[in-house]
Amino acid sequence: MKQEVMIVTGAGQISMAIARRTGFGKTIVLGDRDLSHAETIAEIMNQAGFHVIPFEMDLSSRESIQELIHEAQNYGPIKYLVNGAGVSPSQAPIETILKVDLYGTAVLLEEVGNVIEEGGAGVTISSQSGWRMPQLTAEEDRMLAMTPTEELLSLDLLQPDHIRDTLHAYQLAKRCNEKRVMYESVRWGEKGARLNDIAPGIIVTPLAVDEFNGPRGEFYKNMFAKCPAGRPGTADEIASIAELLLSDAGAFITGSTFLADGGATASYYYGPLQPEN
Repeated sequence: MKQEVMIVTGAGQISMAIARRTGFGKTIVLGDRDLSHAETIAEIMNQAGFHVIPFEMDLSSRESIQELIHEAQNYGPIKYLVNGAGVSPSQAPIETILKVDLYGTAVLLEEVGNVIEEGGAGVTISSQSGWRMPQLTAEEDRMLAMTPTEELLSLDLLQPDHIRDTLHAYQLAKRCNEKRVMYESVRWGEKGARLNDIAPGIIVTPLAVDEFNGPRGEFYKNMFAKCPAGRPGTADEIASIAELLLSDAGAFITGSTFLADGGATASYYYGPLQPEN
């Protein structure tokens, strides 16, 4: 008897925390650009009683995403998606951030939506960064949500002369993730499935440590010091939200973004993190 299948992308701390919280009794196909990372996580989880298949995949490539889905279908019906793959502003240039975080996520949601089983559910991980950039127009948000995936990177607002730096590119990518989830949730709903987004703040992961040691390190340390929570978050706290969204307890939740940043965004707009004029 084939088990239900959960596709997980990004062999990082958040993906693993969600998979451990929700992946028991399922076959987990874990995709990552670095196969050794996926193999390491798979070994840790398999020794704890899970069934994890590591797979090399590139989120920026539709063909690679399709290969991941085909591999997953070998084990049973695809019922769940956890997308934790991506790059940070300190890890990659503007072009890569847009190709991976923006285009790649849009393609993944589209392709998995084509095969998701009835009663299925998915979560994708965006970021608080999508909430702290100047508001886009309603038409720009609509374009990010609904433009055909292969035309996304041709949008005028995503051209190099309109993007200030890698952080701005990252913010645009994460805003697109949230709008794309709203759009794709309608398509997923036609198949009886749900799709939501989690926008974490500063979560202690190797990626976050790169940011702490990068050019914006002091900015991020100041952010969590002055947010209401007074600390960064943990991957397990994000997994708690994902557990709700992927379970029957979240059956009335779809097309939504859950901001989990310890109040940093609230402080940015209405508290001590407000930028100086």
